[in-house]
Amino acid sequence: MKKIALLLSLSIAFVSCNNDDDSTPDNVSVEFTFTHNWDGDEITNADFDQIQYTNANGEQQSISKLVYLISDITFTDANGNSFDAGDYNLVDVRANTNINFTPNIEIPPGDYTVSFTFGFDDEDNESGIYVDLNSADGGWNVPEALGGGYHYMRLEGMFIDAASNPVGYQYHAIRANDNTTTPITLQDTSFEVALGEVSVGSTTNVEVQMNVAEWFKNPNTWDLNVLNSVLMPNFDAQIMMSENGAAGVFDLGVVTTVE
Repeated sequence: MKKIALLLSLSIAFVSCNNDDDSTPDNVSVEFTFTHNWDGDEITNADFDQIQYTNANGEQQSISKLVYLISDITFTDANGNSFDAGDYNLVDVRANTNINFTPNIEIPPGDYTVSFTFGFDDEDNESGIYVDLNSADGGWNVPEALGGGYHYMRLEGMFIDAASNPVGYQYHAIRANDNTTTPITLQDTSFEVALGEVSVGSTTNVEVQMNVAEWFKNPNTWDLNVLNSVLMPNFDAQIMMSENGAAGVFDLGVVTTVE
């Protein structure tokens, strides 16, 4: 009887150990931190309103506002399975709001390629449906005459023009529109940012870096003397903004992972 009891105890212990080994790890959330630089030099609040940056066209300029929207952070594993929270984040750099963001989704630990959308794609870019954005930054909406929906970014400041005068600029990115046609011509100018591979553990923080200088650099060298305001109804300007943004404004920074 003692031998049978001992065998039963060993069997139970063996099964218990196997159950522990086969347990599925808990799903986890991932935090993102958005940082900003000008060709590698960190942009802090003390740098706002200072004409201290030189863009690719040679103009000196400042930054007084940098507010932008990202959406649909997506994690894709090696088998092609995608996890998308379907939410969005409005980053206001000067106000230091939403610099840290945790998408509303939990995923299994592991290795993923990570991407997000700059702005809203056409499927999500519906007028008036995001209550918080309707009042954000004085109203994040785009007038219906310009195609409706929402802004992607507001980047503003001053620059020294060709006559050596300080002039304001408003580099506002929205969906490209041409309201001289009937019906209005619209083109989705949001773009997907592929950050690369990230290892997700029990706690993970992903740094997303924006190089603001790239908005004025590649592939379109931006001339602020020509394109400094009234850019929202300028179809070609919106295409150029999208091309510059997609070419390398965003990069993957430091990833901190605890297994």
